[in-house]
Amino acid sequence: MRTASPFRKEELNPREVKEIFGPHIQAADANRLLRIIHGRRVAGTLDDPDLQQNTAQYSPSDKVVALDYLRKHIPVDEIVNAGLRAEDELRLLEEQEQYAEATEPNPETEKAAAKVQEPTQAPIGKLPRKPKSDSPYGESTIDRIRARNMAKQAAEEARLEEERARREEEEQMAGETRLSTERSQPQYVSPWRRKHAERATSNLEAPPDKAMWERLLPAFAMSALVLFAAYLATEMYKPPTRSMRLWPDIPPAAATCLALILANVAVFGLWKFPPAWPLLNRYLLLSSAVPRPLQLIGAIFSHQSGLSHLIPNMAGLWFFGVRLHDEVGRGNFLAIYFTSGTLGFLTSLTWLVATGSFHVTTLGASSAIWGVIAAYFWLHRDDEFKIFGYPPDPWKGPQGVIFLGLLLGLNVSALFSKRRSLMDIPSHLGGFFAGALGVDLVLKRMDGRARVRAEKLKNMGVLDKALEQKTGSKPVAKDTPVPSVPTGSS
Repeated sequence: MRTASPFRKEELNPREVKEIFGPHIQAADANRLLRIIHGRRVAGTLDDPDLQQNTAQYSPSDKVVALDYLRKHIPVDEIVNAGLRAEDELRLLEEQEQYAEATEPNPETEKAAAKVQEPTQAPIGKLPRKPKSDSPYGESTIDRIRARNMAKQAAEEARLEEERARREEEEQMAGETRLSTERSQPQYVSPWRRKHAERATSNLEAPPDKAMWERLLPAFAMSALVLFAAYLATEMYKPPTRSMRLWPDIPPAAATCLALILANVAVFGLWKFPPAWPLLNRYLLLSSAVPRPLQLIGAIFSHQSGLSHLIPNMAGLWFFGVRLHDEVGRGNFLAIYFTSGTLGFLTSLTWLVATGSFHVTTLGASSAIWGVIAAYFWLHRDDEFKIFGYPPDPWKGPQGVIFLGLLLGLNVSALFSKRRSLMDIPSHLGGFFAGALGVDLVLKRMDGRARVRAEKLKNMGVLDKALEQKTGSKPVAKDTPVPSVPTGSS
């Protein structure tokens, strides 16, 4: 129930009240006085003596201070509002006079008419208050105009909402009609393409009834085999000589990443070749209903969409893969790439089987790429990065660990997006953590080898080292006397 008009969004706090009125008045009382006076300014009843009783408990000086403050900070055209108020009162007087002239006095009904007119007629000189209204400043023309405008706005909003609902219904009916037409008139498919599509389609009516461990055990065994192969690659790989390289004029990092990119592009081309569909569906597409161990590796090279899937993945492989390759070497890079991809798909398969999502299939190099990106930033977790020279000196750029947190948050937030059904977030997270852990193990192994090599060079004499590199002979024992080398000038 409204008692006064607010003069601003937030009322004055005690400190402001003290600065304006002094310490003798409470903040609640001061704000109430300001609301009442501001309401009278808006209603045009500022000088109405009949309404002064609502502020009778306030001193005249406080009223003057309140009015001065409002006129200074909340401008209102008091003259125009008072004029509108006077027009309303004049119109009311004219209506009362016309009513009095049209009504003849009747002794029998005079008493009853007086009772009927008493609550609706107002004293001369002021507007009547509405029934059940406790406004201290009455109702002005602005209030009635506002009420009419609000009613018009509500009617307009109701009309627009009705039109929107009707338009959505029409669009839905049109979409259903179009879908029905498309179903009744399917696109033409050549017999050759239809034949290979039928060959590539499984004849299973439902997923095989298997226990969870029966679906996952072969995948875990394949993952363990990949991890063992990655360990052998890190321990036994030796770079080939220049004459044995396929592309001797290309740096090793670029050659490795380019080979992986060409393999992905080749598989993408096979998806456009219908005779290859049975093989691709069997080994290069991870199916939670019928999982096969080789799918964990084959799906890393498989993409069905070029613009939205293949190109972004290959761009990430080239940008981060070349840099990581240069720092850890080919054997370590390939170990991180394939273990991230395999463990990423193992994570995805475990999630799909655990949730019973046997209708879902997944593919793509995203898990391997996320592993490479996580490995690169984990390798440089304490280093600072600047993007296009920003932030400029002397400010420092964010560290690699910050980028790791942002990328991890990006994947986690994708779980709550509308497109989460189009992304294999579990494989991204699995590859992400596998890459970070893998490069940490590789880094420790590289540091250990460097310490062993430094210790070996430290125990080997400088002359012995030079003779060994020149002749390939074993170094002379430390207790064997070494013949002196004559010196002199020629």
